[in-house]
Amino acid sequence: MHGTKIDKKLDIKGVVCPYTLVKSKLAVEDIEVGQVLEILLDYPEASSSIPKAMLNYGHSVLKVEKINDTDWIVQVRKEVED
Repeated sequence: MHGTKIDKKLDIKGVVCPYTLVKSKLAVEDIEVGQVLEILLDYPEASSSIPKAMLNYGHSVLKVEKINDTDWIVQVRKEVED
């Protein structure tokens, strides 16, 4: 099974709310509709707040996965122009 094609990666480890969301939103604005952004983060609250916000903006959340003791990845597909 092949993975999702990632068009842009955003590493926001060490960043706390609300900046996690600000940076994620800017990164999504930077890609084209249909492209996928992968966000790497280590702030627990952001692992739920970012996917929720992206859904509110009308984008798809493809994956929210805890990859080790401290880090999550969130994959978002841009569905609408901001």
